[in-house]
Amino acid sequence: MTAERPDETPAERADRNFGDLLQELRVTQTGVQILFAFLLTLPLQSRFETLDAWERDVYVAALLLSAGATVCLIAPVAYHRALFARRMKHQVVLVASRFAVGGLGFLALAICCAVDLVLDLVLGRGPALAITGGLAAVLLAAWAVFPLATRLRGAPLPELTGGADEVPGRDH
Repeated sequence: MTAERPDETPAERADRNFGDLLQELRVTQTGVQILFAFLLTLPLQSRFETLDAWERDVYVAALLLSAGATVCLIAPVAYHRALFARRMKHQVVLVASRFAVGGLGFLALAICCAVDLVLDLVLGRGPALAITGGLAAVLLAAWAVFPLATRLRGAPLPELTGGADEVPGRDH
């Protein structure tokens, strides 16, 4: 039982956590599927033949990283199906969460590679690498640094009590 939901059993908490995780995966799966489909069609374009060795390597990296993200983000469904009705929901939630984290890591790298490839073709190598480095920093901050800093702090942020646009600690 948790302080947050004192009437919740461990099985109910595992069910709720798995439902939350599946909703998160639905959001990320759409993005990775669109990126993966885009990358799968690139070799069919006439300009693909003009890519230099660097651009082909970045393309291959983006494609493989997208495939890795796809595998990791779909794996929780297969894992759940394999352990369905075995009273192992807590185990499923833990493993599925790890797959989701791995999938997000693959996805972040795939996004950076795909953006670098397109920017390299449009702006040239130097600007592409600089912008992609900035994007990587933003992804790292938003997807890892800020959440982990909040987790390490241990205390939840104050809840909003008014409208959706209310900012805690700020008078309007």
